Amino acid sequence: MRKNPDRNAQVSEDPDRLAPISAEEAPEDTMFGAPAAETTIEPAQDLGELLKKAETEAAELKDAWLRARAETENVRKQAHNDVLKAHKYAIERFSKELLTVRDALELALATPHDTIDALRDGVELTLKNLNAAFEKAQVAEIDPMGEKYDPHKHQAVTMIESDQPAGTVVQVFQKGYLLNDRVLRPAMVAVAKRPESAPDAPAAK
Repeated sequence: MRKNPDRNAQVSEDPDRLAPISAEEAPEDTMFGAPAAETTIEPAQDLGELLKKAETEAAELKDAWLRARAETENVRKQAHNDVLKAHKYAIERFSKELLTVRDALELALATPHDTIDALRDGVELTLKNLNAAFEKAQVAEIDPMGEKYDPHKHQAVTMIESDQPAGTVVQVFQKGYLLNDRVLRPAMVAVAKRPESAPDAPAAK
């Protein structure tokens, strides 16, 4: 029967076979079962520069906002001033035209008139100047004699029996006036109505 060699003797004969292998001696392809991946570490960004850049951009945006706000406020103020001036001087041109009428009236009063005809001529000249001023200012008169009654332009003061169709203006007490399409003053008028029928005569007994 063959005897087995001593186990201690076998271990002592080949001590390198069972000696542990250090990490430095182990090949790279056998460490942790796979080759180690190379890790690239980027340098850290300068937080101070980033903060300074953000502050600069914020300052630029604030400045642009302030400029836009100031421009908007200037436009608003200018528009407000224009509206005030428009209200204040809206009748400037018309007032200048009326100065001619006033001059004509003063001249008529200052000039001695020997006859009624001369006075009439002065008044007619003044009226002509006033009509010219009205025409330039787009002021037109409302003289609805013989027209159909319009409640938007006429003010009926009374109704008169007439042979004219009912609702016809048969008398104008005071002319009205328009400024473009707006009524400055309605015309005061009398409107026709149908004549009342005569009462029936009593039956003879």
